[in-house]
Amino acid sequence: MSVSGSRQAYDESTKGMWTAGVATFAGVMLTIVGIFQILEGIAAIGNDSVFVSGVQYAFTFNITAWGWLHLVLGLVGVLVGLAIVAGQTVGYLAGIAIAGLNAIFSFAFLPHYPVWSLIIVGFNVLILWALCSQIAHDRVDIADVEGPA
Repeated sequence: MSVSGSRQAYDESTKGMWTAGVATFAGVMLTIVGIFQILEGIAAIGNDSVFVSGVQYAFTFNITAWGWLHLVLGLVGVLVGLAIVAGQTVGYLAGIAIAGLNAIFSFAFLPHYPVWSLIIVGFNVLILWALCSQIAHDRVDIADVEGPA
């Protein structure tokens, strides 16, 4: 059986379909989180009083600066999410990077919007899990298809 035939058999197997579904889920979730980040950024840029500054925090920035940060990360997140849904391999690695950055920045944004920031951190952790498991499955399964080196 050829390598391309083995790869096609894997893609049509239950395991192959499952991993493809996980990757698609991650791409869709990253796109949705990106849209949320864009909306959050627009709200922060448009009206500084939308978000309340509570206790002093180590990561104190102007709300407008946070808005621009969320807007840019959201736009990149949407583009990377669409690349993942389109099946671009480089999108998986970029998705891991963007989801990680989104989680870190959402954590740093906790004093301004705690509940929503925790929800976004949770979504990003879910995206990280999905993309990492997809890469792990692809790596193992390609090694199985190609055989021992």
